[in-house]
Amino acid sequence: MKYRKLGCSDLEVSTVCMGCWSIIGDNTWGEQDEADSIAAIEAALDAGVTFFDTAEGYGRGQSEELLGRVLGDRRKDVMIASKVGARTYDVDTVREHCEQSLKRLGTDVIDLYQIHWPRKDMDTGDALAAMQALVDAGKVRAIGVSNFGRSFLTEATAIGGVASNQLCYSLLFRAIEHEVQPICASNEISIICYSPLSQGLLTGKFATADEVPEGRARTRLFSKDRPQSRHDEPGCEDAVFEALDKVRAICDDIGQPMGRVALAWLLAQDAVTSVIAGARNAKQARQNAEAGDLELTDDVVRALAAATEPVKEYVGINADMWQTTTRMER
Repeated sequence: MKYRKLGCSDLEVSTVCMGCWSIIGDNTWGEQDEADSIAAIEAALDAGVTFFDTAEGYGRGQSEELLGRVLGDRRKDVMIASKVGARTYDVDTVREHCEQSLKRLGTDVIDLYQIHWPRKDMDTGDALAAMQALVDAGKVRAIGVSNFGRSFLTEATAIGGVASNQLCYSLLFRAIEHEVQPICASNEISIICYSPLSQGLLTGKFATADEVPEGRARTRLFSKDRPQSRHDEPGCEDAVFEALDKVRAICDDIGQPMGRVALAWLLAQDAVTSVIAGARNAKQARQNAEAGDLELTDDVVRALAAATEPVKEYVGINADMWQTTTRMER
């Protein structure tokens, strides 16, 4: 496992972060055995993962509670990232939400506290001031944002103090490369990639679009006619699976699993500090952690980008994976 500095903060995190959304069963991931979730967290720790990402919105706090309970005495060895999803981001509301997360996590400080989604009517300055108040009070060590597109991110950089931006980024969803990634790279804002395996597509487990479960086939990569879709686009399902065939061939040539290669490709991109890989059992946690040691050659990095270029062209500059009318911009 490798470790990198997180943006402008003094935090050092593992390049592979364990995502703790899928450890709680829901409509996206299906039912989940708690024993498997516990084993996944413990396996990640044993493999050198020191960065765990959760949110108050994951299972209505259940993810935070489970993570805090399993970490126990090992809390001191890790960095916990969580997110506030308040309807308003005034000082009192943000503090109240933070206090609730601290209690569920069983800790007295959250290492990285992130605004989960920006709001159109949000005053970015006031929101970041509310987050800074938590830092000043010793309840938070560093401030992060999540899903901040060009407009919100530009406002945030003018204020300063933001260590990271958590964004949807994978070989199959490269929208941030157009506008957002360059802003992060030039302002010492670390990119933390969520959905780096495109909700399982990049593991190679699905042979056709019809095999993808409804909860995972609601992104803009899939047709608007999918049951849980929240966009009005035709999707690019044929292009996605053609790209996956090319990615699989590249991975076969270098003798590496698709999922590991997909994570390693992200870690070779500008401003990327860590990739958030969900794990629902110990085996998946160990497999994800192995990507932290894999270094791809420049030729392989370029070949993978070329293989997924048609999907990138379809997705365009809209970095919202789920909606045509993006929530990430003013």
